[in-house]
Amino acid sequence: MFAFTPKAKVLAGSVVTGLVYAVLTGNIAAQSAPPDFSSNQAAWLTFDVEFQGVPGGPPLVRNDPAHPRVSNADALRTGKQPTFLIADLSNPNLKPWVKERMKKDNDEVLSGKIAFTPHSSCSPAGVPAFHLYGFQPMYFIQTPKEVVIIFSGDKQVRHVYLDVPHSKNSKPSWYGESVGHYEDGDTLVVDTIGMNDKSFVDNFRTPHTEKLHVVERFKLVDGGKALEVSVWVEDADAFYEPWSWLQRYDRVERPMGEEICAEGNRHLFDYLMPIAEKPDF
Repeated sequence: MFAFTPKAKVLAGSVVTGLVYAVLTGNIAAQSAPPDFSSNQAAWLTFDVEFQGVPGGPPLVRNDPAHPRVSNADALRTGKQPTFLIADLSNPNLKPWVKERMKKDNDEVLSGKIAFTPHSSCSPAGVPAFHLYGFQPMYFIQTPKEVVIIFSGDKQVRHVYLDVPHSKNSKPSWYGESVGHYEDGDTLVVDTIGMNDKSFVDNFRTPHTEKLHVVERFKLVDGGKALEVSVWVEDADAFYEPWSWLQRYDRVERPMGEEICAEGNRHLFDYLMPIAEKPDF
């Protein structure tokens, strides 16, 4: 056995105390320095209305090749008539009832009806389609107990409660119940359940059930100049396998503007905006 002298005991104790202090203060530092998504009027902007696929995973719903997509940008560049997104129903990951509903929707759009999108109809997008609003910035408010995510276009708001479990019986809602935590010093992980079935998971109008479960990982990239969101989606009643995708935002610095969604869209299937037959004044 090794015998320590009184001086050696003091030194050994100091080393142990120092190591414990370093571990504790290191943990405190890691916990007190989450990724900064919000300071200096930071906002995050994307113009992508389709998700980026992840190699090796189930295919994402894409546009039907028989009905080529012409975006507004393409129309300005080429002079062609803009078209709506029409889902390719050959996707093998869609359950039969999902394809049946989407075929009906495709047929209505091809017959001349306006294709629904949350942004154009002033409706909540749900999760994960929240990331497809685009064209106006997204903002974060970060507190020790909660992260608030705001789409500035018409002030759609999500609440993420930090370091708490999901409630036992969450009531279905447009944005469900989101709980989260910080990870690795640069990532916010958000787990969402409890969504109603009124939203779609993408701009191809792909439906889901109340079993929808979404996990998002918000991570700063390119030295903080961009935000990458990787998303995992599961709904055993709508999709044969869970699927994943990426969305990328560029950092912009500007105060949040005041913008009201224009409630002037018509003929949006079951999302028709109420219209008064006569003025009430």
